[in-house]
Amino acid sequence: MRWLELFEFTFYMVETFALPFAILVFVYERRKARQVDEEELYLRLSDEYTTFLKLVLDNADLQLLNKRAQALDLNEEQQERRFALFGILVSIFERAYLLVYEEKMSKQTRRLWSSWEDYMREWCRRRDFRGALPELLEGEDPDFRAYIERVASQAHRPATPEPGPPVVSLP
Repeated sequence: MRWLELFEFTFYMVETFALPFAILVFVYERRKARQVDEEELYLRLSDEYTTFLKLVLDNADLQLLNKRAQALDLNEEQQERRFALFGILVSIFERAYLLVYEEKMSKQTRRLWSSWEDYMREWCRRRDFRGALPELLEGEDPDFRAYIERVASQAHRPATPEPGPPVVSLP
C-alpha cells in the first residue's frame, strides 16, 4: 500500500511540475531552432548576393557599382550582359522576398529583411535597372512584383527636404 501511495504522489509531482517544465523547454528550443534557421537562410541569401557582386566586378565595364554613372553607350553584348545580371539580381530579390518577407514580422525577421529592402532601394535608384524591371518581372510572383514596383516608384522620386528652420544666407 505504501508503494502505491508513493507512486501516486510521484505521478502528481510529475504532472504538476515536470510536464509544464518539459513543455516550456520544448517551446523554447523550437523558437531557438527557428531563429537559427532564419539566420542560416539569411546567410545563404547573403552568399548569393555576394556571388552576384563578384559577377558585377567581373563585368566592371558595365559600371554597375558606380552610383553616379551617367548613361553609358553600351554595345549590344554589354547590354545583354547587363540585362542578364539584372535578371540574376531580381531572382535573388524574389527569393529573399518569398523566404524572408512577412506582413507582420518579428523584430528578428524585420532586422533580417531591412537589409534586403535597402539593397532593393539602392538598385531601384538606378534608371537602367528600373527601365529593365517590367521585362524582368514578367512571370514573377505577383506579390513580389507589386512590392518591388512600389520600391522602384519610391526610389526614383526626388527626396523631399525635411521641414526645418529656413536657411539664412550670410553676406
